[in-house]
Amino acid sequence: MSAPGVVSHFDAVVVGAGFAGLTMLFRLREIGLSVRVIERGSGVGGTWFWNRYPGARVDVPSMHYSLAIDPNLEQDWNWPETFSAQADLERYANHIADRFHLRSDIQFDTTLIAATYDEDRNRWWVGTDGGDTIECKYLISAAGCLSATNVPDFAGLESFGGSWYHTSRWPREGVDLTGKVVGIVGTGSTGIQAVPVLAEQVKHLYVFQRTANFSVPSKNKKMDPDFQRDWKTHYDDHRKVARLTSSGLSWPEPPTVSALEVSVEERNRVYEDAWINSSYTPLGLLRGFSDIATNLEANETCAEFVRNKIRQIVKDQQVAELLCPKDHPIGTKRICVDDGYYETFNRPNVTLVDVRGDPIAEVVPTGLRTTATQYDLDVLVFATGFDAMTGPLLAMNIVGRDGLTLRDKWNAGPVTYLGLQTVGFPNLFMITGPGSPSVLANMTTCIEQHVEWVRDAIEHMEHGGLVTMEPDAEAEDRWVHHVNEVADFTLFKQADSWYLGANIPGKPRVFMPYVGGFGNYRAKCDQVVEENYAGFSFT
Repeated sequence: MSAPGVVSHFDAVVVGAGFAGLTMLFRLREIGLSVRVIERGSGVGGTWFWNRYPGARVDVPSMHYSLAIDPNLEQDWNWPETFSAQADLERYANHIADRFHLRSDIQFDTTLIAATYDEDRNRWWVGTDGGDTIECKYLISAAGCLSATNVPDFAGLESFGGSWYHTSRWPREGVDLTGKVVGIVGTGSTGIQAVPVLAEQVKHLYVFQRTANFSVPSKNKKMDPDFQRDWKTHYDDHRKVARLTSSGLSWPEPPTVSALEVSVEERNRVYEDAWINSSYTPLGLLRGFSDIATNLEANETCAEFVRNKIRQIVKDQQVAELLCPKDHPIGTKRICVDDGYYETFNRPNVTLVDVRGDPIAEVVPTGLRTTATQYDLDVLVFATGFDAMTGPLLAMNIVGRDGLTLRDKWNAGPVTYLGLQTVGFPNLFMITGPGSPSVLANMTTCIEQHVEWVRDAIEHMEHGGLVTMEPDAEAEDRWVHHVNEVADFTLFKQADSWYLGANIPGKPRVFMPYVGGFGNYRAKCDQVVEENYAGFSFT
């Protein structure tokens, strides 16, 4: 690591040492580049380093959620559960870092605080919170889509006499909640994972819900050795299929039949099979028919199936109805995966508080007050998510050509070409950036496709003696139009989701991920390369 104030020089700076950053470092080393990875945490893992809250685990089956950077790695590594817990995912990231000796190129406990493009030298100047300056030709964000923490701006939070935590900054040493009265704010994916585990630890748990979300059971269990052995035998086949599907998973594509073309009995049979079959959770429920994402009437048949499951599980029917989502089509917010979430509300030490009907007014020294009631709490937990997709990029204070800041460029919402680059910022690459499938598909598949594409583009530049690469304005406009056009064909915009930035006050309402399917997106990226990087300009 450089001493404070010293200027160091690298071919590439990669921001973040999660799965994307580790894979990017591995691939850039392959083509002989000098690389510095900047990581604000003290260890590798990204999402799985920071999100260590009780119940944290992946919502994609473990065998799908792995990297293909080395055939021996995928054969040697064993997952203990069908849906891996945070500790195992962090252990996996550390295993990769150690196996491929990646740590020597990672600067830990360091935050990128500014990045400015030098047009005279065609280089990026990167500043860190330690006072270091790094000069590089390529700046690559692998900071992730969900890494900018969103702490709600509740009046009086500073006066709270107890302890409060955000789920994405949970203390590494854990928190002893035995005998405590705890309030958790937020019932998205994180809250739905945390609530069942917290309920088993605490004296009483108040769950403050503004918006009910759809969730399906994970049916998580210990990994079947025979299943894992068979999967490893056919890993190549699974990878090939995953690269072609809309989900980035090696699952069959949805059938072409509409949910409205079959009988009620057949429809419910399909939904029931998806509900109990963990191999297809959670997407299986949304993929039973061809029009769940595009036809509101078809979508409602699926949504009502899940609501009826909630009504069957939760004994108090008033609570059950509050837990039934009715303000957005199913799948238009991130559908959640749980281990006994709805059953938890049958426990005598769990209370659901509807803060849509009775909003949170303020935090007080002894707890939290809604407009009608005060709740005395020992601990407050915020499961309030992230400033998704754009937040991590904007936090870097990136300045491109002619002094243009990325924040100003994206003032009305993010604009990119393929989610990989944006006009005015030469040699700035984004891994799973806005305008790519990212959070709507299997993240590891998306990460590897982006990393390999960026690696190949950089290799193309290095071999050709090229200095800069950035999109053409016309190509960027066409892609942004296409991303919005495809989103408009679906029901996604009918939900106030973080896909649209709706969870962040003042954030532009723009649908950020590409909903046209991973397979289609990959084919487009390949076509661009085949056409000599059509839509990009080089100097």
